Amino acid sequence: MNPRVTRRGGSRVLAALSLGVTVLAAGVAMAQAPSASSGVPQPGAQQLPAPVGGGGAINAATDVRFDQLLDSKVTLSNTFRDESGKTVSLADYAGKKPLVLVMPFYQCPGTCTAMLDGMVRAFGDEKIKFKVGRDFEAITVSINPKETPELAAAKKKEYLNLLGMPGAEKGWHFLTGDEANIRKLADEIGYKYKYNPKTDDYAHASGIVVITPDGHVSRYFYGVAYPAGQMKLALTEAGRGKIGTPVDQLILYCYHYDPQTGKYGPAIFRLMQVAGFATVLILGSFMVLAFRRDFREGGKTEPQGLSASGADREEGKK
Repeated sequence: MNPRVTRRGGSRVLAALSLGVTVLAAGVAMAQAPSASSGVPQPGAQQLPAPVGGGGAINAATDVRFDQLLDSKVTLSNTFRDESGKTVSLADYAGKKPLVLVMPFYQCPGTCTAMLDGMVRAFGDEKIKFKVGRDFEAITVSINPKETPELAAAKKKEYLNLLGMPGAEKGWHFLTGDEANIRKLADEIGYKYKYNPKTDDYAHASGIVVITPDGHVSRYFYGVAYPAGQMKLALTEAGRGKIGTPVDQLILYCYHYDPQTGKYGPAIFRLMQVAGFATVLILGSFMVLAFRRDFREGGKTEPQGLSASGADREEGKK
């Protein structure tokens, strides 16, 4: 084989190895570099909104909380009344799709409206890609046992008009219920609120909960704004493979949920794994192509050497 070809092939391999080492080193450096979005819990990152309703008798530190009870089981047999007054259970909406649960009250003068508005923005954002009713169910349960199905129906009509999504009426449910069942559901998701008789409303935190099809609490979103990209990751994870594409699952693999912030952040180690696998794949492909090219070039030079030797032999006979 031509020595020049061999040296050239060796140079390509060394260059490929050097590139691979450089990429891996860069990945390690990125993993070690501090990042505000790395998903590492930051002290005080979890900020619950101030409760509404006021009232000096209410202790916001103990009476109004939204604790994360991840993987706790919601009682799907718990019953409520839908917008038509029909008795329904949470199991009627679970089983096949993830659930998005919010617990406001329909005559709330404060953050309840903002929570529902935030859901409309998230559900209508193209980034989420999933459709309420088709890919997931949304359940709104009033914490006020005095509110009626008629009021729930009016609120549902209002927000369906705002959302403007065909088919959403089959997937976004506005429920009412009695005190015991409402409290049971609230306790199961860590949602603590208190009635204020002085103002005839409720002191409560704001946020929504994503629940798996079999009724386990999966993810929390605090506040009144729910980024569509984060919601998409939460629904993909809660769906447990029942919704989302393989690309969505890969993206989810590279992110992890931070209970301190209630958000998804890059999982650096997983990103390094994916980057390392991609680097090895690219490097291996490059080396195979380089060896094949060198082999072909070496094969072309071999007959030239044989032809020259044959000419020398013919010259010797003469």
